[in-house]
Amino acid sequence: MTVLNVAMYGSDELAKQIAKATDQRDVHTYVHKESTDGVAKIISIIRPARYPERLRPLLNAISAGRVGIIEINAIDATLGEVLVAFASSSIALGIAIVNPKEGEWIDQDMAEKMFAQAGLTKWQFMTSDGLEIRNKLYDLMDEIQDDLTDSASSPLVVSIDQHFNVKGIGLVAIGYVQCGTLKVHDELHILPSKGGGNTKSLQVMDDDVQLAQSGDRVGIAIRGAKEDSLSNGSIIVKPAVDDKKTNTHIPLSVVEHKTSKLTLKTSPFQKRVLTEGDVIHISVDLQFTVGRVKSVDGETLVVEWDSPVYIRRDNPTSAIIAQLDSKPRIMGNSIIQLSE
Repeated sequence: MTVLNVAMYGSDELAKQIAKATDQRDVHTYVHKESTDGVAKIISIIRPARYPERLRPLLNAISAGRVGIIEINAIDATLGEVLVAFASSSIALGIAIVNPKEGEWIDQDMAEKMFAQAGLTKWQFMTSDGLEIRNKLYDLMDEIQDDLTDSASSPLVVSIDQHFNVKGIGLVAIGYVQCGTLKVHDELHILPSKGGGNTKSLQVMDDDVQLAQSGDRVGIAIRGAKEDSLSNGSIIVKPAVDDKKTNTHIPLSVVEHKTSKLTLKTSPFQKRVLTEGDVIHISVDLQFTVGRVKSVDGETLVVEWDSPVYIRRDNPTSAIIAQLDSKPRIMGNSIIQLSE
């Protein structure tokens, strides 16, 4: 089973033309499943319902997405911020749909220029035909298939956004497998609590499964973990291995950052310049953490975080940097390094 997560800024009506609505929380999800030669291919659309009032749902959708959809109802400041957010992520491919409000008109040439200026040069403009959009998404899935395969073979990182106790099952954590593969009976290490547990069972798309891999929205029944070891934004990885008998040492798949060095790639739409003492937020692997700029040297910043940030050890994804009192709120993006 291959899952393509699609981060979407657009209407519920358009999303329902492409896939079937499933979960309707702060972030709405829509799923379409097709099988070819017994192999299931799933489109999972992730649409932030409370944006633009809140920035985090949009950044969470983008953090889980591999490709994007932007529905253009108007050329305004909100569209500009959405373009900045997608351009600051690792999402290079996507679909743009010009769909003006009733009685209004949008200059598509102007919209295309804004996409190009933001850096979204590989995005394709399409009409608001749900079937055609869905077929294009499957084409994009095929285009990035090698990346999806590589991600599934990487060290495990699961980002958690819900957790609760279920009678007869116990503690359940729900989130996205950002990379790697998780199997039933695997040992787990929970961050930042540093708690532990064992994978009792797994569910993907409401089905009991023996493994979940990169791209899956997974429910993990955890044996041996306490509920207070989990929080919104927790990261689950496999424990480090340090076996002196076999001379085997495998570190955690993520590195804990309390202070980071980052070289900010500022958005072309952002005029504000960060200075020492500024408060910023980082969005990476569904973590949304506040920090304060301790020093500035050109475009290089040293930032101290209020709570630890966990960055993938191998092939770290680009983090989005935001400042909530700026317009747009997205400053840009950066690969995060430990500060010496």
